[in-house]
Amino acid sequence: MSPTSGRDPDGRYGSRDPDGLYARLPQWHRMRDAEAGEPLRALLAVIAEQADLVRSAIEQNYDDWFVETAADWALPYLGDLVGYRLLPGYEDTPGTDRGLAEWLAPRRDVADTVANRRRKGTLALLEELSASVAGWPARAVEFSRLLAATQPVRLFRADEGVADRHRLRRGHLADLRDGDGLDLLGSPFDGQAHTADVRRAASPRRQGGYTPAGVGLFVWRLGPYAISRGPAYCLDRARNLYTFSILGNDSPLVTKPEPEPSATHIAAVDNVPAYISRRLLADRLADYYGPGKSFAIWRDGEFQPVPLADIVVADLTDWTYRPRRGQVCVDPELGRIAFGTRSAPRRGVWVTHHYAFGDDMGGGQYPRDRVTPREAAVYRVGPGRTHERINDAYEQWRTDRSSGAAGASAIIEITHSGAYQEQLDFALDPGERLELRAAEGTRPVIRLLDWYSNRPDALNVRGNPGEGPGGRLVLDGLLVTGRGLSVTGPLGSLMIRHCTLVPGWSLEHHCAPRSPQEPSLVLDCTTACVQIERSILGTIRVIGDEVGTEPLPIHIADSILDATADDLEALSAPDCRHAHAVLHAQRTTVIGEVHTDTVEIAEDCLFTGPLHVARRSVGCMRFSYVPPASRTPRRYQCQPDLVRAAVDERVERGELGAAEAAAEREAEARRVRPRFTSVRYGTPAYGQLARGCATEITRGAGDRSEPGAFHDLFQPQREDNLRARLAEYSPAGTDAGLFFVS
Repeated sequence: MSPTSGRDPDGRYGSRDPDGLYARLPQWHRMRDAEAGEPLRALLAVIAEQADLVRSAIEQNYDDWFVETAADWALPYLGDLVGYRLLPGYEDTPGTDRGLAEWLAPRRDVADTVANRRRKGTLALLEELSASVAGWPARAVEFSRLLAATQPVRLFRADEGVADRHRLRRGHLADLRDGDGLDLLGSPFDGQAHTADVRRAASPRRQGGYTPAGVGLFVWRLGPYAISRGPAYCLDRARNLYTFSILGNDSPLVTKPEPEPSATHIAAVDNVPAYISRRLLADRLADYYGPGKSFAIWRDGEFQPVPLADIVVADLTDWTYRPRRGQVCVDPELGRIAFGTRSAPRRGVWVTHHYAFGDDMGGGQYPRDRVTPREAAVYRVGPGRTHERINDAYEQWRTDRSSGAAGASAIIEITHSGAYQEQLDFALDPGERLELRAAEGTRPVIRLLDWYSNRPDALNVRGNPGEGPGGRLVLDGLLVTGRGLSVTGPLGSLMIRHCTLVPGWSLEHHCAPRSPQEPSLVLDCTTACVQIERSILGTIRVIGDEVGTEPLPIHIADSILDATADDLEALSAPDCRHAHAVLHAQRTTVIGEVHTDTVEIAEDCLFTGPLHVARRSVGCMRFSYVPPASRTPRRYQCQPDLVRAAVDERVERGELGAAEAAAEREAEARRVRPRFTSVRYGTPAYGQLARGCATEITRGAGDRSEPGAFHDLFQPQREDNLRARLAEYSPAGTDAGLFFVS
């Protein structure tokens, strides 16, 4: 009997036939029941449902004997049988928070407890623990091997062993001719000799580690995200200058990690999502370039990529380096390409590359949960498909709708990671549903150009008046640049999920927005209920009748709302007035000011700019940060309220005077202000909280995780769990520390 016996084909319990008991009745009783309106059938359906729940619980009890199939709540108890140590506070974890429970007691870590103890003290085990406990790739470094040592007086002889030769190399001065070694200085792959450092590797303030007992575990929190054969961006057609990023900004290339060959292998630069340096690429070009590798370049629609012999690694910082005839210059640190005269493309450039980012957000080739209604007509767009343009598929649906060949629901699916430069204008009748989405494994780009000189060129969506519920529009997995999205008329709902509406419309080469004050989403006299999930977008501007209509509901979850500056409006009406909207925000990072009628709920959120609501008596804020002098509804466990309250308690106890308390409150408010590694969209660490951010912020959510868009990564819990395992499995007597590379 297998651990999964009794499951349904989809792997879930309790979805059996509700008429199973009814079908066992004799035909006579079923005929009599049908004449009476089938009350017996309804009763047996309820009994069958409860019986299925009991049977499923019994089957799950058997599955709970195995680590592979046990429920999340049972994993700590299975781990207790082999002495698995749980983090303090696991018993306080909400039972419904499945994502957090997975990181507090990782299934793989519980299963490998006994095997890991047999390998305790090995560097390879520490790297595996990082992957199994925290889900982060890592490289373990023994700092004692990098310490400069006093050399023996005896001369080097040819008959000396390898250990003696290694000792001689450890203490020598840096060789300025060793460019490869100097390029790795200060990185996890540094092999140069270092003098002793009195700071400990595990120091919570300033880490050192170069001691005889030092061990460092370098981890990468940013993951690699692929773009497969997407269009490059042409910066200068005359000089044939391109960028890997379709937005024209500098985007460093990242290694496509390769699996390690064995359990005892120490991670190399090929096994982690490290940035590709110019020198590394020049020395190992064949390892990184080509189909199936870290990046590749195609020109003019050719089937084969640019030959390896034509690729030249160069520094294209100021575009001063000019390639020779036939050469294609690549700068991996900036993500730039320059073509020579004879190799200049005539019909376009396509690239495959990997970039770094923190989470599955804003569209990409990562898996997304999608539901395709049975009644929906699917129109696929892309090379080799029936339709090559989005407008062609939309017009076909309108034609089929008029002739009766298609229903009120349609899906336009883009099947490749290309760029679509069209003027899109969708009109939806009452009851219609249109979904524009990316196919699995693609990240298409919609470039809204300056088509008309006398009117806006946004992606227009309007609802046609009529009887019945308004039309619904879904955008899924898209990158929209050049302009924003404009919604007008009577619509039922607008859902934006896993999309990016580029803040500021487009980017400069250093990731600064070109139009920082332009909105990404304009809601102009519409009735649409807006839902935004796992997306990145710029300013939302609401225009509506504040007297004759109800406020517009706007739901934002697990997203970044970016006005490109703290003093610009992220959500407002024209002229910085209060938007006629009701905001529901959960696990969201808002960069900029918010002016709205009501905040119904703001939970686990970060607001970098002031928040002003017109109706303070409605709604609440929980476990969030809001700047001082904001006008908000009632707040619960928010910052900087908590640190200011702590100062007031010290005043009541007589520890601080009234004059000192005012300065202390301001200092505490500045201390807990959120700090980000980067707030520029297009940079790898965009929206990520900095390492120097206050603990009250990094662990300020309701479940002691970080508030904001990256809440569901549960990075504080993953870090705590990894530190606990690091202390448990590190070599005896060593000072082991955790170092974050990204």
